[in-house]
Amino acid sequence: MVAFTSILVAATAVLGFVSAAPSAPPPTGVIHRIFAGSTVDNKGLHFEPENVVAEIGDLIEVHFLPKNHTFTQASFDKPCEPLAGGIFSGFNFATAAGESKDVFTFTIENKEPLWYYCSQIVGGHCQTGMTGVINQNFDSANTLAAFKAKAVGTVTKQPSVNALDSQGGSIVPNQPL
Repeated sequence: MVAFTSILVAATAVLGFVSAAPSAPPPTGVIHRIFAGSTVDNKGLHFEPENVVAEIGDLIEVHFLPKNHTFTQASFDKPCEPLAGGIFSGFNFATAAGESKDVFTFTIENKEPLWYYCSQIVGGHCQTGMTGVINQNFDSANTLAAFKAKAVGTVTKQPSVNALDSQGGSIVPNQPL
């Protein structure tokens, strides 16, 4: 059996077969920074920018401002509910002032709209407008304004993973500009 496996591996390499396993898109070198929380001008709880247009392979960096926020992927129809298997930063970025020492990053893998919210229950962050979208379809009725309106009367649901676990991205040291 070992000999057969070795022959199969060698044949695969020689013939140039590719694995069916998904691979990450090649990086474009473009970084989009999204800030989560109250900004210096204190416009309240929100993401800045709330609507991002990104290409496949672009990197998203989520920078967290005071208090404790998350980046939690949702579906358009359930704005304050985590998308099963979706992107979740975890509650890893609490800071009393300034930016957190770490950021949450992930790579855009397709051009489908990626809806997200802050799953912080204290203060109802999602219901008060702490929502956003990456790659909104501007020809659709599914707009950021409609997503925000849907969020108002909902109940925030936490992801089913540990609150400190993240998925769909990486936690890396913040490299301020």
